[in-house]
Amino acid sequence: MGLRGPRGWGAGPRRGARCWRDRGRPALSQGCGPPRLRSARGVGCRWEPGGPKMRAPARELFRDSAFPASDSSIFSSFSTPLVQFREEITWRRPQEICAEPRLFADSPQEGQVKQGLLGDCWFLCACAALQKSRRLLDQVFPPGQPSWLDQTYRGSFTCRVWQFGRWVEVTVDDRLPCLAGRLCFSRCQREDVFWLPLLEKAYAKVSGSYEHLWAGQVADALVDLTGGLAERWNLKDLARPGGQQDRPGGQQDRPGASEPRTCRQLLVLKDRCLISCSVLSPRSGTRELGEFHAFLVSDLRELRGLAGDSILLLRIQNPWGRRCWQGPWREGGEGWSRAQPGDESALLAELQDGEFWVEEEEFLREFDEVTIGFPVTEAGHLQSLCSGKALCHTQQLPGAWVKGQSAGGCRNNRGFPSNPKFWLRVSEPSELYVAVLQRPRMRLTGRAPVGDDHASRSPTSCLGKDRQAVGLHIWKVEKRRVSLPRALSAPPVAGTACHAYDREVHLRCELAPGFYLAVPSTFLKDAPGQFLLRVFSSGRVSLSAIKPAAQSAAHPEGLPAGEWETVQLRGSWRVGQTAGGSRNFASYPTNPCFPLSVPEGSGPRCVRITLRQHCRDVECLPIGFHVFQVPLDGGAQGASSLLLQEPLLSCVPHCYAQEVSRLCHLPAGTYRIVPSTYLPDTEGAFTVTVETRIDRRSIHSQEMLGQLLTEASFMAVMKS
Repeated sequence: MGLRGPRGWGAGPRRGARCWRDRGRPALSQGCGPPRLRSARGVGCRWEPGGPKMRAPARELFRDSAFPASDSSIFSSFSTPLVQFREEITWRRPQEICAEPRLFADSPQEGQVKQGLLGDCWFLCACAALQKSRRLLDQVFPPGQPSWLDQTYRGSFTCRVWQFGRWVEVTVDDRLPCLAGRLCFSRCQREDVFWLPLLEKAYAKVSGSYEHLWAGQVADALVDLTGGLAERWNLKDLARPGGQQDRPGGQQDRPGASEPRTCRQLLVLKDRCLISCSVLSPRSGTRELGEFHAFLVSDLRELRGLAGDSILLLRIQNPWGRRCWQGPWREGGEGWSRAQPGDESALLAELQDGEFWVEEEEFLREFDEVTIGFPVTEAGHLQSLCSGKALCHTQQLPGAWVKGQSAGGCRNNRGFPSNPKFWLRVSEPSELYVAVLQRPRMRLTGRAPVGDDHASRSPTSCLGKDRQAVGLHIWKVEKRRVSLPRALSAPPVAGTACHAYDREVHLRCELAPGFYLAVPSTFLKDAPGQFLLRVFSSGRVSLSAIKPAAQSAAHPEGLPAGEWETVQLRGSWRVGQTAGGSRNFASYPTNPCFPLSVPEGSGPRCVRITLRQHCRDVECLPIGFHVFQVPLDGGAQGASSLLLQEPLLSCVPHCYAQEVSRLCHLPAGTYRIVPSTYLPDTEGAFTVTVETRIDRRSIHSQEMLGQLLTEASFMAVMKS
C-alpha cells in the first residue's frame, strides 16, 4: 500500500501580506466614511432639513450572536499573522464602507476575486467557480434576498454550504472586518460588490472562525460550494516522460485507473469547469509566485507559431491582484518572438489585474498541482472529466470505522475484512466515480460549527492531523452469497492508488452489470473515523450497506468458519547476517527462510500468513513477505537459488505497519516463507503466524448428547 501525505495552500502574500493596498483601485471607497442614506436604503430615516426637528425610530439591523463582530469570530488560536492586526480591525456594514453597495457585479471582470490579509486563496479560487454557472451561484446564494436598497433589508444574508451530504443554510449579518475603513479580507475587483466577502464570512462561520480558513485545499472548497467532486493532478507526473507511469515505491497503476493526463486536456475542460493551479515549493530564484499559494487558470489558448509549431498558452490569475511573474510571455518578453504578429498585443490586452501568460512547458516547470472541479449541468448532474457523460444516477450512504470492530486497516492488515462493506449493484454498463468523504475529527472549542450535531465542537484547522489516510477498493462478485475471505484475497477490479490524507478520495471505473463489493479503509488498523460513501454513475446503480455479522470468539479477525491449525515462527533480522532487505537487493537470499507444508486433501487449503514485527507503532519498519514453492526435486537446489525464482505469492509493497497479512489458497506441497524489511541491514524481531484450515468433518459424541466437538489446534514455536 502506498501512502500520500497532506497538502494545503493558502498562505497570504509575503512580507506582511498587505495586498489590500493595491494600486489602481476605484476611487469609490477611498477614504469614505459612513454616508447619510435615505430611508429607502433601510438603515433608518432622517427628516429633511426644514421639517420637524425629530427623527423616526431607527430600524433594528440583525446582529448575529452566534458569529459576533468580535475577536472570537476572527481568531481561533492566534497562531497566524492576523494577530498583528488584532487591535486595528473594525467591523462595518457595506453601506458604511461605500456609498452604493450591491451584491453582484455587472460583468465578470468587476466580480473578479481578490485576496486580502487572510491566507484563503484556496477558498477564493473555488468561489470563482460560481461565476461560471448562474445555477451554482443561485444554489449558494439563494435569489430574492433583499439588498441595501430594498425596504425589507434587515442586515442579514443567507448562504448555502454543502456539508457531509446535505446543504446547510448559514445566515450571517453583513458586518465585515475592515482596516482603515476598507475590507481587510476578500473583496471583488469592484469594492462596491459584496457577494464574495459575505460568502467568505458564511464559510468562516461554518468553519468556526476566519483564522480556520488560513490554509486548505481548493478541492475541499469546491466540494463544499458545489456538492460535486474535484480532482487533483500532479503536474510533475505530467512533466515526466511517460505521464503517470512512474509511481512512488514502484507501485503500478491501480486497477481501473484513468488514462494518463495531459496538459492539453485542459483545453477541452476550460469552458466547462473551474481549473486552479498551485505552487507548493517554488524553485530557487523564482519566489515571485509565492509558496503554498493557489492560482486560477482563467483561460487557455493554442497558437500557431512562426515555425508552424503549436504553442499552448495558459492565462493565470493571482488572487493577490497583482502581476507577480515576469516570464518569457510578459510584455516585451522573448516568448512572443515565436508567435504570429499581432498575437502579443491581442493577448496582453485581455489581461486583468493579477493575470499573466505562461507556456505549457513553463507551466509544468513552475507549478506543482492542478485542481479541477467536475462540471455541473443545468439539470444539476455532474459530468465526467474523461468522457463528458452526465452522471445522472447518484447514491450516498454514511459509514464509520470503529476501533476494535470495523477499523480493520489497509489490505496489508489481517483485520481488513472487518472494514465497512457495501453492495454496489450495477444494472447496465456504466461509468462510475466512487468517492469516500471523511468527516474531520473534532476537538473542543467554544463554538459549534454550523450543521454539526455536537454543540461544543468545531473542526481543527491543521491539515492532515484531523484526518485519516483513507483508500477504497472494489471487487466483482458473482452473487450476494459470497465467500468474503476468498473474494477479498483476489485482486480488486478498481482501487485508489494509495491511501491519502485527503478529505475525499475517489476512483473512476467502467463496470459491467452485476454485483460489486466496495470496501473503504484507513491505512492504520483501529483508526476511528466517520465517512460518506458517494457514487456518481452514468447508468442505474443501487448502493446498500452490509450489516456486520456477529464475530465468533474463536476467530474475531474474520477467518472463515471451521477448524484452524496455528503455527507461530519467531525470527529476527540481524545486520550482516539475516537482514537482506527486499528482492531489489542482491542480499535478499540471506533473509530468514521458514518452511511451510500443506498436506494432501480434497483441494487447495485456505491459509493465512501474518507477519508481525515487535515494535511500537511509531518505530515500524517497512515489512513484507514472499512465499516460494519448492519443486518436487527440491533437494536439487539450495535455498539461495530457490529465492532467485519468482515467488508464488507476495505481500508487498513493504508497508510501515506493525503487521501485514495475506489470506490465500495453497495446493498440497512444500513452501518457503521469506519475511523481509525493505532496506538491507535493518534490524528487528518478528513473528510469522501460519493459520491453516483443517479439512475434516466435525466429531459427534453420544456422551455430549450430540453436541459438536472441535479438536484443539496446536501451536508450535520455531526460533531462528
